Amino acid sequence: MKVLVADDDKEIVELLSIYLHNEGYDVIKAYDGKEALSKLRTTNDIELLLLDIMMPVMDGMQVVKELRKESQIPIIMLTAKTTDMDKIKGLVAGADDYVTKPFNPLEVMARVKSLLRRTKMHIAEDQPDILEIQSLIINKDSHEVKTVDGKEIQLTALEFGILYLLASHPNRVFSADEIFERVWKQESIVSAKTVMVHVSHLRDKIEEATDGEKVIQTVWGVGYKIDAK
Repeated sequence: MKVLVADDDKEIVELLSIYLHNEGYDVIKAYDGKEALSKLRTTNDIELLLLDIMMPVMDGMQVVKELRKESQIPIIMLTAKTTDMDKIKGLVAGADDYVTKPFNPLEVMARVKSLLRRTKMHIAEDQPDILEIQSLIINKDSHEVKTVDGKEIQLTALEFGILYLLASHPNRVFSADEIFERVWKQESIVSAKTVMVHVSHLRDKIEEATDGEKVIQTVWGVGYKIDAK
């Protein structure tokens, strides 16, 4: 698998490259946002992007916004900013995960493996390949979501996982912790906030494609659900 590492700090790029090589990944390197975007567009089979936020020419947030117009490649953001709002902005822009600097390279490797595993894995085999719920058609195998009138909705791997989980259990309310554990496949003390951001972004995409249809319902103080209508 190929991983693109984009950071203007060459020492960080080299450090992550060593660890990624040791885990069997091929590494593509970029040192500013514009170069990262160019390499993503011209290099075949890049499976994941490790992306610094603060870079020259084009920063990481701009890269994510541009990239999400054309690709759903998994993205882990590397950020020296530590406030919750900075992390939320990255997730809303379309990132799948983030690591705060200074970081332990072993933690980054664990997150890379986890995100790639989530992206590649099939959701429970006992669920139907295609779900139709309200105005949405959800294809498990291709990870495609369309409206009944054929409009495609581009989702990240995590957004698709949340949607499929809720749609495959209509009327059932899932707490943020349950969603995090079943979609992210890990436990986290920030799960509720992280899930909230992804659900908000998912809702925006669905409402834009369906002229404002409220597919995902919030059950205040409990969690989220999709009604079987």
